[in-house]
Amino acid sequence: MHPPIRFVLVGTSHPGNIGAAARALKNMSLEELVLVRPAAFPHPEANARASGAEDLLARARVEQDLGNALRDCSLVLATTSRERDQYFRVLDVREAAERALTAAEHGPVALLFGSERAGLSNAELECAHALLRIPANPAYSSLNLAMAVQVVAYELLRARLQRDAAAAPPDVASVGTVPASAAGPGVPRHEPLASVAQMEHFYAHLAEVLEEIDFRDRTQAGTHLMKRLRRLFQRAEADENEINILRGILTAVQQRRRRAG
Repeated sequence: MHPPIRFVLVGTSHPGNIGAAARALKNMSLEELVLVRPAAFPHPEANARASGAEDLLARARVEQDLGNALRDCSLVLATTSRERDQYFRVLDVREAAERALTAAEHGPVALLFGSERAGLSNAELECAHALLRIPANPAYSSLNLAMAVQVVAYELLRARLQRDAAAAPPDVASVGTVPASAAGPGVPRHEPLASVAQMEHFYAHLAEVLEEIDFRDRTQAGTHLMKRLRRLFQRAEADENEINILRGILTAVQQRRRRAG
């Protein structure tokens, strides 16, 4: 069974990279590809570079809005090679693969990849729970898009093989698998994480209440408060029940204010 892990390519400018990414996913037993605002797709070069993965390309979903591509996802990991001063949690690609597989047991997971020239913008990173980083030469750390997809897809397959080997009976040979002792611990969750759509509703509710109680950003720019709060709650990786509790608190604040006139 293919895990519900979605590779989301944002603003891809070269159709050949889309085809090569599709081939990489099929090599590693992954099949969900979403393209957000691709410069050219469908395209003959994408089909040529897919080299046997044309069926995956044919099923690829195209969206104009990143929010639509992520709406039902409970965990979003964004790839980047740049340092960002926004208090993101940063996961090594191997750790990220384990985290993605664990979260995928409860709902869809998205892995974000930015455009070849600029990567992901700060605005596109707002919905990410953590950054995924592939170790590379510090003096030349930018990977080709299709290569980055291949590395992440490989680590996901590797993590799955480790789990399969660990779950197999002792007398079953594990030829071709990675020793289970090398696997990461994973993070067990009993409740599904809140989806991107649920988190966006929460952020809108939170901003509404902050406005009602006149709790404002006092910095000179006046634009950092909600960004910092988003980063706080994205790092927390709240589940659906926890977000419902937080929204219940916000609603109670609003009702108390209304009763007080």
